[in-house]
Amino acid sequence: MIASVVKIVSVVIGIVGLTFVIPIAAAASCGESEMIPFFALPMAGGLVLAATVIFLTRKKSKPLSIRASFSVVALAWTSAILMGAIPLYISGAIPSIAGAIFESVSGFTTTGATNVADIESLPLSINLWRCQTHWLGGMGIVALTVALMPILGVGGFQLIKAETTGPDKGKFTPKITTTAKLLWFIYLGMTVLHTLMLYLAGMNLLDSLAHAFSSMGTGGFSTKSASIAFYDSPAIDLICSIFMFLSGINFTLYYYLFTGRLSEIKKDTELKVYASIVILAGLIITLLEKGTFGSFWHSLRYAFFQVISIITTTGYSSWDYTFWKPSSQMVILLLFFIGGCAGSTSGGFKVIRWSVLAKQLHNEIQRMLLPHGVFTIRINGMPGRKDIVYSVAAFFFLYVVLLLLTTFATCLAGMDLFTSLTGALSMVGNIGPAFNMLGPAYSCASLPDSVKWVYCLAMLAGRLEFYTIMIYFFPSYWKK
Repeated sequence: MIASVVKIVSVVIGIVGLTFVIPIAAAASCGESEMIPFFALPMAGGLVLAATVIFLTRKKSKPLSIRASFSVVALAWTSAILMGAIPLYISGAIPSIAGAIFESVSGFTTTGATNVADIESLPLSINLWRCQTHWLGGMGIVALTVALMPILGVGGFQLIKAETTGPDKGKFTPKITTTAKLLWFIYLGMTVLHTLMLYLAGMNLLDSLAHAFSSMGTGGFSTKSASIAFYDSPAIDLICSIFMFLSGINFTLYYYLFTGRLSEIKKDTELKVYASIVILAGLIITLLEKGTFGSFWHSLRYAFFQVISIITTTGYSSWDYTFWKPSSQMVILLLFFIGGCAGSTSGGFKVIRWSVLAKQLHNEIQRMLLPHGVFTIRINGMPGRKDIVYSVAAFFFLYVVLLLLTTFATCLAGMDLFTSLTGALSMVGNIGPAFNMLGPAYSCASLPDSVKWVYCLAMLAGRLEFYTIMIYFFPSYWKK
């Protein structure tokens, strides 16, 4: 069992190292030859480690238990984060260990909060790597590894369940490796299309690829300190809005689309609620901020971009929403609590969980009026299982507890209550920007290291949806 765990974790390290070839190519093409060793050396080390472990454990692999699966996911994500931080630190781009790890955690968890005050001062290859971590973490680094599981001789369904988001986790093909490959194929195709459209809209190729990585991973890192606002382009705003919205949808629906199962898409409850929230919130802010932008169409452009950016937890900014009316800021704050769809690259509480809670609330009211009635929630046109309600209730409890603990910890560090609360919402929900000193116009560079470490744990717990982290605090996990 230990051999299987070590093998998978080492392969994750090797895969992350192999992806360094992209920033190496960028460094070579942009005249940053001095940056190449900072990526090449850890890449070589990761590949040698993976090859050595695979060779030594080639006859020792066994199927993973549920406990081992949680260990693999936690260790794999920790290893990937540390691997991703190495170029940031040894290159001197982020000279502190806490800062480099914070940036890597924020990247892989697709949070997008940065502790770099001047993004443009970073080497181009480093900026591309920061955005690339969003892309790797968005679909899931373990899901990418699972696609290779036949080679490793280890089953991967438990790994997928421990990493993916949402209350109901399953596979839409008989083999989980096939499912992982299809998801990554769809993800890659959409990324290529997004890159091409941004390039045609006026971005250079490197910026186009970097922002495609960020948008598809719903992360929010940018090559510019001003984020998307730097380009001041309606076309770029529209393209990014479309792909952020698409990335916030359950990727299973794209499989249904490509296989002609349109009926599955039409009856999807979460998609309907998700689209409705975006339209309603966008229109409300458009009307509220019409005077700010001088015209309905300008207001529509900035309102919908920011709504989609926040609900999908991408965190791009085309306008600083902290200067909007308090009512508009309230709408944005509400979106912090929602998040995208389960099975997407988005973070947050997830639309499907709010849908389940709303339907259960309706049933409870009905039960008060009709005590002898029998009621059940319906998801996607089908009766929902009771265990889904219990799961969502437990998750809600954990979500609130982690928010409060994170808020309290940052208050102890001297931050004001509102900044601490919205910062906690942002980190746990993997959103990126918050309010006040953590708003879109600021970075996390001024935060003390203690707060950065707290935020690292909050971001990782939020991305893995708590259980994969919280399970280690339960004595029953350690009992044989």
